[in-house]
Amino acid sequence: MTQTRTGGEEDVFAALADPMRRRILDAVAEHGDATATVLAAELPVSRQAIVKHLTVLDRAGLVAGRRAGREMRYAVRPERLVAAARWMDRVAARWDARLSAIKRLAEEPASRDPGAT
Repeated sequence: MTQTRTGGEEDVFAALADPMRRRILDAVAEHGDATATVLAAELPVSRQAIVKHLTVLDRAGLVAGRRAGREMRYAVRPERLVAAARWMDRVAARWDARLSAIKRLAEEPASRDPGAT
């Protein structure tokens, strides 16, 4: 189950939209790397469900699987999370600038408004 493609931030956010996938990603991060069997022992879902969630996380580029004997071991790929966080920071900065401009306009004295009495 090697990564075949990685999409944009949309894929990352779609993968992280599911609470169980976030729990799985956290568990993989805590272990450093983990198998579906280890994760299934810790989480309230079946091994098969874990594998399906790991597939989604792998396609989004959030984890990478590597074969170790008969098992697939998964590790977090932090660069995808870092890229998504950078994107969110840029969006937040644009919104902050817009909100600051609105605040400045709202706080301007009424005397500057030609229609004010």
